[in-house]
Amino acid sequence: MRKKNRTLDHIDCEIIRALQKDGRISNTEMAKQIDISEATVRIRLNRLIKNEIIQIVAVSNPLKLGFKIIGHLRIHVDADKIEYAVTHLKRIKALWFIVITTGGNTGVDAEFAVKSMADLNDLLLTRISSIEGVTNIETTLTLDFAKRRYDWGTALDNDS
Repeated sequence: MRKKNRTLDHIDCEIIRALQKDGRISNTEMAKQIDISEATVRIRLNRLIKNEIIQIVAVSNPLKLGFKIIGHLRIHVDADKIEYAVTHLKRIKALWFIVITTGGNTGVDAEFAVKSMADLNDLLLTRISSIEGVTNIETTLTLDFAKRRYDWGTALDNDS
């Protein structure tokens, strides 16, 4: 019998906050900071990752990695084709963030990074436009990052 996913408690939140401040912090250091055992940190961290509550990655700046064009797409999709469209959008490597959204039309928001205008043309005019159900694509280009923070804590924190 499979266990139900537990809700987050204060220890989980402490682990998450520690990682949001420094994703390279060791389990041993987290255990010291939180005043729990390293084994507890390891077990809980594995559960948080397995349950897709957190993902540990290096957050990079695409502008400094050679991507010349980055931005945001608002992709309008026929309501009855949304799942189909999202399945196909997820296969496009240039799209690194995809969410189903609310609004006047059924839509998908996505963020992208490409190396050139030719790559952007291919992304928009060939790859995304050819997906059944896509009716319109609005593009916004990112000129610079004014704020990029990932240490927002959890909804259980009192100081939101």
